[in-house]
Amino acid sequence: MLTITNKAALVVKDLADRTTGSPEGGLRIATSEADKSNFEVAMSLTPEENDQVVESDGAHVFLEKYAAEALAEKQLDATVDDEGSVRFSLLARAS
Repeated sequence: MLTITNKAALVVKDLADRTTGSPEGGLRIATSEADKSNFEVAMSLTPEENDQVVESDGAHVFLEKYAAEALAEKQLDATVDDEGSVRFSLLARAS
């Protein structure tokens, strides 16, 4: 199952609070219908039916079925630059 770094949890929780207005909101990761190796990322008020939900430190990440399979051995990380732009990255999960 995808894991979430502490930094990513803080960023996801902050974005969800600001964009959805709900503590239950989160980041949704889905695969593109045209290409299952590309991911689409968006903030969502709730998970969609059949989404896998990953929670960490109050942050929620909703994973569409194919995204959950592809990211099962990964770790989600995030950075925020000086202008406040967020960049998510996927890391190999440490053993």
